[in-house]
Amino acid sequence: MIRKQLILGTLAGILISIGGAVFLASDNKYMGAILFTVALLCICFRGYGLYTGKIGFLVKAHGKEDISATFMALLGNFIGTLLCGLAVRFAIPALGDKAFEICSQKLLQTFPSTLFRGIFCGILMYLAVVIYRENKNIAGILFCVPVFIISGFEHSIADLFYFSASGIVSIQATGFLWTVILGNTVGGMLLPALMLIGGKEKKSGEQ
Repeated sequence: MIRKQLILGTLAGILISIGGAVFLASDNKYMGAILFTVALLCICFRGYGLYTGKIGFLVKAHGKEDISATFMALLGNFIGTLLCGLAVRFAIPALGDKAFEICSQKLLQTFPSTLFRGIFCGILMYLAVVIYRENKNIAGILFCVPVFIISGFEHSIADLFYFSASGIVSIQATGFLWTVILGNTVGGMLLPALMLIGGKEKKSGEQ
């Protein structure tokens, strides 16, 4: 079980890295944001383990196996993005340089700015995945992913790839990444938690 979830998480990390690479390679950020959706589409279609897509579901399903699967996914995401980031920096130096520029700007953000950018991204990622799971509809993915990218919100797993590709290793970078993970966690759990507190669960066909 643990090994399977770790592998699924690593595969998701690889796909997010591919999405990040195409974003770095795109001269037009809007086109890059749209193409990035290939990562989440393939992750959802194949059932791979993406932390930002799983964390929100712990609000309702938080058994030992659910928690283990979610955090094994995070570890796998880290492994996948780290390996791919290093490979991209070695194989395509221009993308590594672009990642360095982007990450250097990210490190100028304040803690509250980074946290809230992570929260907003977490909300969108939860919506993208829950719409796909419950409505069998990819519209959430096709719209939520470009929205978080164009808005400048922070996605922890994509950022893990960008920092790996950038070559930046520092305490500041580590703090930044953990802040984004925290923000994504809060954002991902926010909507389902509020629905639970309100005592209202969406029923089939309900608006």
